[in-house]
Amino acid sequence: MNKILLQLAGELKVRPAQVNAAVELLDGGATVPFIARYRKEATDGLDDTQLRELEGRLGYLRELEERRAAVLKSIDEQGRLTPELRAAIEAVPTKQELEDLYLPYKPRRRTKGMIAREAGLEPLADKLFADPTLDPAVEAAGFVNAEAGFADAFAVLDGVRDLLSERWSEDATLVGKLREWLWEEGLLKSKLMDGKDENNADVAKFRDYFDYDEPIGRVPSHRALAVFRGRTQEILDAKLVVDEEVVPGQPTLAEGRIARHLGWSHAKRPSDDLIRKSIAWTWKVKLSLSLERDLFSRLREEAEKVAIKVFAENLRDLLLAAPAGPRVVMGLDPGIRTGVKVAVVDATGKVLDTNTVYPHEPRKDWEGSIHTLGRLCATHGVNLIAIGNGTASRETDKLASDLIKRIQQLAPGTHIEKVVVSEAGASVYSASEFASKELPDLDVSLRGAVSIARRLQDPLAELVKIEPKSIGVGQYQHDVNQGELAKSLDAVIEDCVNSVGVDLNTASAPLLARVSGLSTAVANSIVRWRDANGAFKNRQQLLDVSGLGAKTFELSAGFLRINGGDNPLDQSGVHPETYPVVEKILAKVSKPLTEVMGRSDVIRALKPEAFADDTFGAITVKDILAELEKPGRDPRPDFKVARFNDGVEDIKDLQPGMTLEGTVSNVAQFGAFVDLGVHQDGLVHVSQLSNKFVNDAREVVKTGDIVKVKVLEVDLARKRISLTMKLDTAPAPRGERGDNSYRPPARGERMGGKRAPAQAQAQAPSAMAAAFAKLQTKR
Repeated sequence: MNKILLQLAGELKVRPAQVNAAVELLDGGATVPFIARYRKEATDGLDDTQLRELEGRLGYLRELEERRAAVLKSIDEQGRLTPELRAAIEAVPTKQELEDLYLPYKPRRRTKGMIAREAGLEPLADKLFADPTLDPAVEAAGFVNAEAGFADAFAVLDGVRDLLSERWSEDATLVGKLREWLWEEGLLKSKLMDGKDENNADVAKFRDYFDYDEPIGRVPSHRALAVFRGRTQEILDAKLVVDEEVVPGQPTLAEGRIARHLGWSHAKRPSDDLIRKSIAWTWKVKLSLSLERDLFSRLREEAEKVAIKVFAENLRDLLLAAPAGPRVVMGLDPGIRTGVKVAVVDATGKVLDTNTVYPHEPRKDWEGSIHTLGRLCATHGVNLIAIGNGTASRETDKLASDLIKRIQQLAPGTHIEKVVVSEAGASVYSASEFASKELPDLDVSLRGAVSIARRLQDPLAELVKIEPKSIGVGQYQHDVNQGELAKSLDAVIEDCVNSVGVDLNTASAPLLARVSGLSTAVANSIVRWRDANGAFKNRQQLLDVSGLGAKTFELSAGFLRINGGDNPLDQSGVHPETYPVVEKILAKVSKPLTEVMGRSDVIRALKPEAFADDTFGAITVKDILAELEKPGRDPRPDFKVARFNDGVEDIKDLQPGMTLEGTVSNVAQFGAFVDLGVHQDGLVHVSQLSNKFVNDAREVVKTGDIVKVKVLEVDLARKRISLTMKLDTAPAPRGERGDNSYRPPARGERMGGKRAPAQAQAQAPSAMAAAFAKLQTKR
């Protein structure tokens, strides 16, 4: 364990004592959010990012040590563990290198090399390699053994070849050198498999990879995963190749490297042809395919890490998107023939009313829809309309615009906003078990409209009810390791929920279950207690909840908020264990809590060191003072609304040169996708994000940002929209490819630089009612 602690400290560039404290807390059941927020004293300020990295590496290193012990035991039981081998095994830093060393000792089925060794051919192999001047045919004659399967000199020399090639292919140092050489110099090459119709729709998706190669060590995540997907679907043939001209009769680059490692060169001695043949056999039969598998696995693993990281970061941005807050919202789930589903929720998310209107084909009841929506707005005081971005979104957006325009004409000063929001996952929520429990009397088709309305009020609270992979902010999410993906996304949700805090008296069970220390069972118990006893008045009442003990209280209480309870501190992020520190502060300033909370002038005059003791040091006191200054502060940004251009409702309406406003819907390393309200997101390639060099798109934008873009190119056939955020950039001439139209490098090209508002208040229902009355009279 000391070895692991020292390695972690070196990797994280922190002191071993910090790592030891964090590991003890994690092993004791503490969560990362809890340690990062309330145990800074113990870890000397390790943040959540460092703790997540520590947690992940700790698991890997512990698995490595377990495997190391198993390997040592296995070799020792074979009686083949030398001091030198033990030292080498104990020194390797990765699982791959450990398996390389273990390979010659790994129990397995009998190989040709083993058979040759058992037949006594090893002395001959050693002799011929040590002295190539010997005549192999003459020397082999003395090793003929028909019973063992070596009936003549030719068979014996084949056995020598098998024995030597197996030995060399199990040389951990050689294998490691070749692996790293191929990672630096090898090419990932893909082509369309024979017999595939490139005009087939499913096949055409991989057109960019029909004739593609790129240095494997520099293949970006999205391209690697695209090639692997095409390979899995038996559309693409993918191989690892070396860029060389193979000359018949001459060694390849790989064979030359093996020869140099062995210290051998062809000098036209009697045994040199046999040795060259053995080296060629080592590469072609033993190593080329196994190293291709190794490096493909490495490429996939690294590509998956990047994809998972991008997914996690996009999810974080989406969960921490600006909440509209406690406003009355009308959710519209667009549809054509099935109608537009409507749900109105109050400021707390409670469903007030539902309906279905049919403004589009085939009924075309535009006026009737306006009438129904106007009545709902007037009755419930709606001041915000959320429109799902699915089919008929733009048409429904136009309906909402017409509604708002008419109401404002009849009741000047009435303020209603409309926002197009992502409805990804709304249908999944609608059919979920939780939705059935939460909205048992509501038809499945209407639950989506409720979800759309609520996710505008508080994206975090609503989206935690939905499986993250259904939210639609990841790429190739079904191609990556599902266990690692789920682990990463769960960590993101946990961090987001706990950074914002949760209202104990309004939070749903799925939201509570994401709070530090709370399981699904305990979250459900909290909701049942709340239903039976009414709202929590103070945090101490949590201990009355079945299944919630002292340890769970310690881990969760600081992240749970109670507004309007017995103790104002319960609505802040101050942990109950530190309430005595607050009492010391109040005694010092001689003021009641209500005159201290939110008072910067009072708080900033205090020195944290004056209230520190052996239990809670200056770091903790500093956090307490910050929380008292801004109690229950929300780290999320202010709510803003993107404005779509009138008359732009379909990809066909787009023209090069148009300047539009849109919302960033997804971010990848190679660029950002922007929702323009035309049912097809446009791509701003990383080269078009800024006038300065950008390595990763997230340096400039994040999911949920509202941005201005210019249309560079529209490819109707492939439904691709090329955009730029460099608004002074000229669009591509018709028929030419835009600068940011992505294509992977063609054969022969290389990478690596070698080519190129405050929340609006609800309007009084009476004003809305008056507007609707005028509208109805006019109608």
